[in-house]
Amino acid sequence: MSDTFQQDLSACRELLRVGSKSFHAASLLLPRRVRDPATALYAFCRLGDDAVDDAADPSEGLAIMRARLDAAYRGTPQDHPADRAFAHVVEAHDMPRELPEALLDGFAWDAAGRRYETLDDVHAYAARVAGTVGAMMTLLMGVRRHAALARATDLGTAMQLTNIARDVGEDARNGRLYLPRQWLREADVDPDAFLANPVFSAGVASVTARLLAEAGRLYTRAEAGIAMLPRDCRPAIRAAHRIYAEIGAEVVRAGHDSVSRRAVVSSKRKMALLARAWLPTMPRRAVAPEPPLEANAYLVQAVPATELAISEGSLGERIGWAIELFAQLEERQKIAQRTAQP
Repeated sequence: MSDTFQQDLSACRELLRVGSKSFHAASLLLPRRVRDPATALYAFCRLGDDAVDDAADPSEGLAIMRARLDAAYRGTPQDHPADRAFAHVVEAHDMPRELPEALLDGFAWDAAGRRYETLDDVHAYAARVAGTVGAMMTLLMGVRRHAALARATDLGTAMQLTNIARDVGEDARNGRLYLPRQWLREADVDPDAFLANPVFSAGVASVTARLLAEAGRLYTRAEAGIAMLPRDCRPAIRAAHRIYAEIGAEVVRAGHDSVSRRAVVSSKRKMALLARAWLPTMPRRAVAPEPPLEANAYLVQAVPATELAISEGSLGERIGWAIELFAQLEERQKIAQRTAQP
């Protein structure tokens, strides 16, 4: 990598260290070959988010970001570290434009105050603001297999649904509602009245529970995709999977009340989940891969298909799991022996 790219990356890291502490911390779990382009990608995405949120007219902010995206894909990025680093990543990883374009569409939906009537509508939103990130991260790991991309978009969608379930009250107080309005009406909750006066109720709790159940279904589907990733990337993705699922579990423990309170996973619990993320897991019995969610299908199809020789649950994967397990057992035995010595 050129000195210029390294300098741009340093500027991107500083941008995220100050403005995106969660990503900055999580990225440390990734190998550097993935962490560096991911930093450039997230820095550019952060600029897009800020351009919409900080602009007097969000449509103008979006127009500016679309122009910057155009420039990056022409190979003539604007004179900003994040733009230059992003353009480098786009070229190096053959990133289909449909993916970052979808993310900007999600920003546009937020700016327009889009209404979400059904679960399919919420899936469509989650595909743009989170499923697309899962797809882009998979490409940065060097994986272009459609089965892996489908599961990565499942994970992104599950995480976004968890965010929605956690932030029901906060979003409503900011004039935003992502719970399916149809579900709210079925639970005898008037969506507009709830927006005007966000108060927790049994009806809101039941809708939040339904959304978390859907997130849980997608977390389960996403598990199969982790084994399709490079071995050194799996702990980071497994950790993200488990920590976000735990956020949903905290909402459940609070009686599905995310209106008067906000679910938080304690640092101690996060550390335990991070530690477990490094342990190997037994591959599940091989099953036919499920297609992506309808809302995510266009993200997967945007990437030219590339298949790998080793499939889910194959002999090669099982051997790899066994090697990891024996290494873990051997290391534990050594520690036990050292501890037992006088």
